[in-house]
Amino acid sequence: MPSTSDHLATEAETLVERDGALGRIRLNRPKALNSLTLQMVRDMEAALDGFERDSAIAAVLVTGEGERGLCAGGDIRAIYDGGKAGSDAPTTFWREEYKLNARIGHYPKPYIVIMDGIVMGGGVGISVYGSHRIVTERTRFAMPETGIGFFPDVGGSWFLTRQAGELGTYVGLTGEPLGAADAILCGLADVFVPSGRLPELIEALVSLPPDSPREAVSITIASFSEAPPVGVLEPHQQAIDRLFAFDTIEGILEALRRDNSPFAERILSVLSTKSPLSLNVTLRLLRLGKHAERLEDCLEREFAATAAVLRSHDFYEGVRAAVIDKDRNPHWRPARLADVTAADVDAYFQPSARPLFADKIREGSPA
Repeated sequence: MPSTSDHLATEAETLVERDGALGRIRLNRPKALNSLTLQMVRDMEAALDGFERDSAIAAVLVTGEGERGLCAGGDIRAIYDGGKAGSDAPTTFWREEYKLNARIGHYPKPYIVIMDGIVMGGGVGISVYGSHRIVTERTRFAMPETGIGFFPDVGGSWFLTRQAGELGTYVGLTGEPLGAADAILCGLADVFVPSGRLPELIEALVSLPPDSPREAVSITIASFSEAPPVGVLEPHQQAIDRLFAFDTIEGILEALRRDNSPFAERILSVLSTKSPLSLNVTLRLLRLGKHAERLEDCLEREFAATAAVLRSHDFYEGVRAAVIDKDRNPHWRPARLADVTAADVDAYFQPSARPLFADKIREGSPA
C-alpha cells in the first residue's frame, strides 16, 4: 500500500527525479494536457538548478505524463481569471516563464525533450530551446495564439525567425498545427523517433555514464531516429516564402487572394478567423525579431506586450470563445483589418516599467 508521501508525489504537478545519468522532469497534469502553472515553472527552475550542480547528471530529460501530449501551453484559464480580477498573477507567470525559456536556451548540460503528442504555446517554450528536440508520429506542434487574441510568445518572435524564408511567419500567423516532419522542416525540432521506441530510448539514456559528453547523448538519440512520415509543408514552401514575405497583413492577404490556389484559399479562410489586431501585432513582432541579436531581446519585447494583452478586449473574448463558452465564435474588436489603427498596434510596443533582464535590451536593438 502506498505511503502518504508516495501519494503526495503522484499528486505533484511536476515530478522531478534522478534516474541513472538522467535528471528527469515530468509534467504531471495529464487531465489538463500538462498545461503550465506558475508552480510548475518554479519546479522546473529548481530542478534545473539542482541538475546543473550534480556531477552525476549527464543530461536532463523533459517529458509529459499521460497519453495526449507534452504540454498544451500555459494555463490560459488562470491567466484569463487573473486578468479579469486585476491580479498580478498573469504578469508574474509570464515573467517567470520567459526567464525559464531563456534559461533553457543557455543550459550547460544536454536538455532533451520528447515532444510527443500536443505541444503548444508554453509547451513550445520549454521545448524549442532544448539541445535535443525529439518528435514522434503523434506530435502536434502549434502556436495558435492569434486565434485567442494573443500573439506567439515564449520567444516566438525569436524561434520563428531564425531560418531563411517565411515558414515561421506562416506558423505564427495561422496557428496551423505541425506534424513531426514539418516541425523539423521549420527548425523547431531535430529528430524523429517512433513513439513505440521511446521507452527503449529513455532506458539507453538512463544507462549513459555520468561523465558522458554531449556527443554521446547525440549518438544515443541518433541511433533511435528515423526519417519522419511525410509532412505537408514542403510542397508549399516556395509559395509560403513568396506569399508571406510582406510586412503588412494586407499585403499577405492580397498575395493569397491573387494566388488563387487551393492552398492559398484554405489559408485565407484560416486567417479570416483570427483576431485582426493580433495578426498585426504578431507580424510586427516577427519582423522585429528577425533583426534581434539575442533571444532575451525578443522575450523582453514580448513581455512588455503582455501588458497590452491584459488590457485588450480580444484576449478575453478569444479565451471566452475557445475555452469558457467554447462556441468558437469570437467577436473581435476591431472586427475588420481595415479598422485596426496604428495606435492600436503601438499600444503593444511600449517598454515595460520592470524589464525581465538586468542588462535590458541592447542599445540599437529594435524595441
